[in-house]
Order: sequence, then structure tokens, then C-alpha cells
Amino acid sequence: MKAALALADGRVFFGKALGAAGEIAGEVVFNTSMTGYQEILTDPSYRGEIVTMTYPLIGNYGINVEDMESWRPHLSGFIVKEASVFPSNWRSRLSLDAYLKEHGIVGLQGIDTRALVRHIRDQGAQTGVLSTFDTDPASLVAKAQAAPSIVGRDLVREVTCKEPYHWTEGTWDLENGYQPRQGEGRFRVVAYDFGIKRNILRNLVGSGCDVTVVPADFPAAKVLALRPDGVFLSNGPGDPEPIAYAQENIRQLLGNVPLFGICLGHQLLSIALGGKTFKLKFGHRGGNQPVRRGDGHNIEITAQNHGFAVEPGSLRDAAVVTHINLNDNTVEGLHHNKLPAFSVQYHPEASPGPHDARYLFEEFIQLMEKHKKA
Repeated sequence: MKAALALADGRVFFGKALGAAGEIAGEVVFNTSMTGYQEILTDPSYRGEIVTMTYPLIGNYGINVEDMESWRPHLSGFIVKEASVFPSNWRSRLSLDAYLKEHGIVGLQGIDTRALVRHIRDQGAQTGVLSTFDTDPASLVAKAQAAPSIVGRDLVREVTCKEPYHWTEGTWDLENGYQPRQGEGRFRVVAYDFGIKRNILRNLVGSGCDVTVVPADFPAAKVLALRPDGVFLSNGPGDPEPIAYAQENIRQLLGNVPLFGICLGHQLLSIALGGKTFKLKFGHRGGNQPVRRGDGHNIEITAQNHGFAVEPGSLRDAAVVTHINLNDNTVEGLHHNKLPAFSVQYHPEASPGPHDARYLFEEFIQLMEKHKKA
């Protein structure tokens, strides 16, 4: 079956359908990771986006039940150069194509993904329409131009949990897989679900935390009533500016309990501290972003997935910038000057990606420990 992608600026790509038949709109972005397509598919932070993989062959190790970052795919569409027809891995349960069909995700393959990625890199991420029904260029471009932008939309409400729940699954054991924690954790942590990834929860549990996950709009007063030792602010999709309810809850929690934020949680904490965010030209999405920690020569290779960043000068005296992206000098981390609160823009749980930044979970433990003794 033929399929086509049209960008709002008029560029059109023709290829073959992958996954489900249909027509969808979203912001067209790219990810440079060589592996981890299953985790990317199920990361709620990709809500509203059509993801293009730069690595040419995707799907060669299939789909398994262990590597899901949420209960289903959340992206709008998926684009690859070539989808593997015959996956080979002892954990594989079905092919990439079958998985996309099962969840109604529209995909595209057989296009020049290098040309598409170069275009996005030069012209910026933009709205596109991916269709297996309509392959008329003029019609598709008109639809892309009429589709809503990701800017100003609250996508968090579309991916957050509906009710609080308790998470007990820990990190991966080579012999037994993911194992539940035995007994109670040393620290009670409430994790806000703005689109949380499971591997973040696994790392919190693996660090000794008893974790309760709450919806994105869960009131700060109810969080404090749970008497947590710390509060985690999760990753999530889209623009942080319209998520006013989360920003206000964070303001109420500041100073009352230690806070640790990742990705969208980092941006929301920054806004709560008086900072501002802006949209990056094409975002940071991949597993090889270099980040400098502090003023020295400590470099971390990090996994990232975000299209917005914090304006460095907007934080004023509220917080210290602790991490900088070496590719474009954008803010990658901060720590409050006085209160027990810190955050990073990248993903220390790295699923997929390197493990250079796993120490941040231990920093959160130490911050809670210190606050508990105070």
C-alpha cells in the first residue's frame, strides 16, 4: 500500500505503508538512536509527534513484553527507511509492523529518511500529515498547514494516569527479569505522572524508594497528606507553558519536600521558579547527547527527548545551572540555591541509552536523607 508524508512547508515524501492504515497529523521530529525503538514507541513524551528514525533498519529484534515504557504506543506516527520483516531475538513476540497494526499506529517506510532529517534539521520541526488514504500532494500539504501546532497544547492530560497507584517493580535482573521489591522502601516518594516512563519508576524502586504515582493534576495538599520523603516530577509530552496546574502544585511543594525533576518535570520546575522556556528548532532526541556537569571537565553522554528548553537567563537568582548541552549550550540541569530541589533535562534512566547519569537517583536519595535529618 502506498503512503505519503506532507510537511506544512510544502515538502512531500512518498513511500510504502507500515503498520495501520489511516491518516494522522503531528509534529515531525527525528531520533538518532540506533536501538531502543520499542521504548521510543511507548514513551508518552512522544504524544502528538510523528517520529522519524535516522538508523536505516528498524525492527530487526522485534517487539517483546519487557521493554515497554508504558502500556501502549503514544506517538502519532512512525517513519523508518526500512522495517525488518523477519525479527530475530529470543525475547521477540511479534514484528514491528504487527505491533503498529495492533495499536492503530500509522507508519511509513521506503522513503529517504536522510533527506527528511536534513530538511527538519535545516528548516525546523514542523507539523506534517501522514496518510495511507490520500497521496495527493496539494491536499496533504493543505491538511498539514491546517493541523494544530504542538505549541500551546496541553498533551499531558492525554497521557497521565486517571487514579493514583503503587509501583513495586524494580530494575532488571539478568537471571529473573524485572523483580518486585521485597518489603517497604526506605523513602516514600510520590511521583507525578506527566507521561512517566516505567524505567524511571524502576530506578526509583531500585534505589530503595516506595513509590506512589499520582495524576498530573493531583493537588499539592493531597501529596503532602501522603507524608512523602520526596516528590518526583516526571517527563512528559509537548509544551510546558500551558501546564499551569502542575506549575502551581510545584510552587506549593517547594520548600516542604525535596523535589527531583526529569525532562518536562525539569521545565515545569524552572517555570515554577520564575523561569521561561522556548521551542528548540528541531529538539534533542537520541542517545548520544554530550552534557557537561558543573564548570569542570566531567562529560556525560545522555539520552534525550525534548523539543523545548529553559531560557538560561530567566532563572535569575532562584537556581544554579548545573549541566550544559555541549552541542548548543542549552540548559540541561539546575539546582535551587536554597531549597532541596533539582532537575535535569535529559534521561538518567536511559531507556534506551547510556547509563552515565544514573548517579542522579542516588543524589535524590541523599537529598531526602539530608532533609529527613534536618
